[in-house]
Amino acid sequence: MIAIDTNILVYAHRAESEWHDAANARIVELAEGRAPWAIPWPCIHEFLAIVTHPKVFAPSTPLASAIDQVDAWLESPTLVLLSESGNYWSELRTTIRTARVVGPQVHDARVAALCLQYGVRELWSADRDFNRFPRLTVRNPLVARQGGA
Repeated sequence: MIAIDTNILVYAHRAESEWHDAANARIVELAEGRAPWAIPWPCIHEFLAIVTHPKVFAPSTPLASAIDQVDAWLESPTLVLLSESGNYWSELRTTIRTARVVGPQVHDARVAALCLQYGVRELWSADRDFNRFPRLTVRNPLVARQGGA
């Protein structure tokens, strides 16, 4: 299963982003495909916070439009929403200790722990900070891979 990080969601939503077309195409492929794909709940929260923030985007996305966007993603029958349950604390504790994260990096550890808890094969993100979590495979789907396909 592939999970989507906040920045890919933001790029897919904001048409003025230089990465909009590529990000939107990747999400549409997942949403219309047959394989399960995932969005961690913290990434949905962060998406809403970013796109509606007037100091991040001028003009920011109206709240109703941002909610409509999330509703559209949630309509995909193959979408799995990743939330804390079961062995989450054990996974988060291990992830934080292994990567030695503190402060704001705990948010990324939370996303990584959710992905690991659910057996996510790959997290799609443009954020290189996720590379600090060696047990999680991270790929930026917006750039071509080196050495081939």
